[in-house]
Amino acid sequence: MTVKHNPPFRAEHIGSLLRPPSIMEAFRARKAGEIDDAGLEERRNSAVRDAVKLQEDAGLQVVTDGEFRRTTYISHFVDSCDGLDFQPSSFRFYDTDGKDHEFLAPRCVGKVKRANALSAIEFDFLKTVTVRTIKSTYASPATMHFLGGAPDPDPAFYANEEDLFADIAAAYDEDISDIAGRGARYVTLDDVPFPMLCDPAIRGQVEKQGKDPERLLDQYIDLTNASFSSAPSDMTVGLHMCRGNLKGTWLSEGSYQAISEKLFNKLNVDVFFLEYDTERAGGFEPLAAMPDDKMVVLGLVSSKVPDMESKDSLKARIEEAAKYVDLERLAISPQCGFSSAVIGNPVTVHDQIAKLKLTVDVAQEVWGSA
Repeated sequence: MTVKHNPPFRAEHIGSLLRPPSIMEAFRARKAGEIDDAGLEERRNSAVRDAVKLQEDAGLQVVTDGEFRRTTYISHFVDSCDGLDFQPSSFRFYDTDGKDHEFLAPRCVGKVKRANALSAIEFDFLKTVTVRTIKSTYASPATMHFLGGAPDPDPAFYANEEDLFADIAAAYDEDISDIAGRGARYVTLDDVPFPMLCDPAIRGQVEKQGKDPERLLDQYIDLTNASFSSAPSDMTVGLHMCRGNLKGTWLSEGSYQAISEKLFNKLNVDVFFLEYDTERAGGFEPLAAMPDDKMVVLGLVSSKVPDMESKDSLKARIEEAAKYVDLERLAISPQCGFSSAVIGNPVTVHDQIAKLKLTVDVAQEVWGSA
């Protein structure tokens, strides 16, 4: 079996970076009418250049634009389509004090159709400022349905979920095919529904709504596979399984064991980015189900807290994971991005740089390269 590698690299990161003050000031100035759209774009481009340099200086071989053109990691795709908007979710984020927090999630409000080439804007600009591998990041297709509570579609637009999912998949496939035609060869889908379906409490909540969690799992696997069905064979596609990342809070917990056998074998991605930064993820045992042709990026470095992990502890964790997946098919990254929304995690830019460099250093010491 052929394993795609470089990308992914031994040292990876998920995508989003802390927004600099210049981005916040630019949006404020645009809203106040002090600058026009061109002025906003100029300032945003300048910030992206700085983000690229930050990643390159840290030693990373893969770069993103930090998701600086987005208000949240999800807004990019919602804004790319007609028929999607934001409404309050029935799920909640939690913090370490046990408090819960409301949030907005995508919801279908019409026929879903790709309308804007926002991914192309991101990719085309990055091509002008770096020669390193560009990673294009997306919120996962299943996010567009499940995060809002897995609601039944409005019959005014869709007779059933299958018709809705077909349109969502078509919009993704069109968008990914567009950037592939522009030279993109690395895409990751940031997914929260699959990890949420590992959580017994969330499964129970879904069942109370009359939904079958296993059927949803099957539907979301099919939806995800259809969403990049036209991608070229030399494109690397990854899935980042996220347990929620909003100002350091989280959405779900539970071992990957609940979905690993089915997901790892039926999802047609090349690499899984798995969060393993806290005990909420359980152990590495579910990795035993990983097919031999897939890479695994271990999210061992926390983007949620400023505390620095030790190299020895990270190496020990990698060694433990290697009992289930061969070391040559493993890599390391922070568990998630540093700023899934404009308001980032409770870490500083200094913390962010240190954690990215730590990831690179550990990769070099374990595998001999980043």
